[in-house]
Amino acid sequence: MTAPAVSVPRPAAAGTGVLRAVAAKVVTAVIVLFFVATAAFFLVRLSGDPVKLILPPDATAHQEATLRASLGLDRPLLTQYLGYLGGLPRLRLGTSLVYDQPVSEVLFSRVPATLELAGAALLVALLIAVPAGTYAATRRGRAGDTGVMTGVLIGQSTPAFWVGILLILVFAVQWQVLPASGYGGLEHLVLPAVTLAVYSVAVIARLLRSSLIDVLGSDFIRTARAKGLGTGGVVLSHGLRNAALPVVTVVGLEVGTLLGGAILTEQVFSWPGLGRLTVEAIQNRDFPLVQAAVLFFAATFVVVNLLVDLSYTLLDPRVRVTS
Repeated sequence: MTAPAVSVPRPAAAGTGVLRAVAAKVVTAVIVLFFVATAAFFLVRLSGDPVKLILPPDATAHQEATLRASLGLDRPLLTQYLGYLGGLPRLRLGTSLVYDQPVSEVLFSRVPATLELAGAALLVALLIAVPAGTYAATRRGRAGDTGVMTGVLIGQSTPAFWVGILLILVFAVQWQVLPASGYGGLEHLVLPAVTLAVYSVAVIARLLRSSLIDVLGSDFIRTARAKGLGTGGVVLSHGLRNAALPVVTVVGLEVGTLLGGAILTEQVFSWPGLGRLTVEAIQNRDFPLVQAAVLFFAATFVVVNLLVDLSYTLLDPRVRVTS
């Protein structure tokens, strides 16, 4: 008698789990941005009436009412909110109350300067933090480790604006080798990039040291050493790759930190970026511009973290198996 055929369920496609995870993260990102946009819309209106700042002190009540109507601020708050949400998918962010231009044009005209500064700061941080953290991990408990960690702790404890002022006093005022402020060539980028990178150097170096120390104590590292591989080869071939996962996570978080920290740095060095624009918009109660700037910072942070999550599948095979 022939045995009945048994149907064996096929394993799900390898990419199905990854696609579902990506879709879930995208939905979560949209929800986060919705709440950020809502909070920015209502909180910025607690700062006061922008009409009082735009018009001179001797303006009449009729002039204030006319300007308020022309700006759309006389409409019910719920109507303004729904109109604001309706324009977000099409990037219709309104018109700046101060510049009298579309907010998207004002915003994106300053974005390149901020991205240039944040990118340079991240590059400086990685160029310093990776060798410093690796050096400290391979010399755990020695004088080199203590020296690196002391410098890292000082950098992490020092306010960025104080570092910027100190660099200006030394390199721009006393030695006169770099400009104190402004936007231009590479010489204008050095001081603000170093100022912004100080905190990130400390965070990345400390995490890399801890992660690399854990990896260097693993069994596969001892096996590699037993096969005759030197310390440099062990660290470069096996250590850094396996210690990279938490470091990639914190680097993604530092991108958002660098963009947010650029606000103070841009003020100190008169850098014409988005951070300085945001401060000016807050001072002038430019509601649409503040809302757009906050949403841009949040969207950048969310997108970078989504990319970091996706990069896990390239760095750690266990993530691919789980997915």
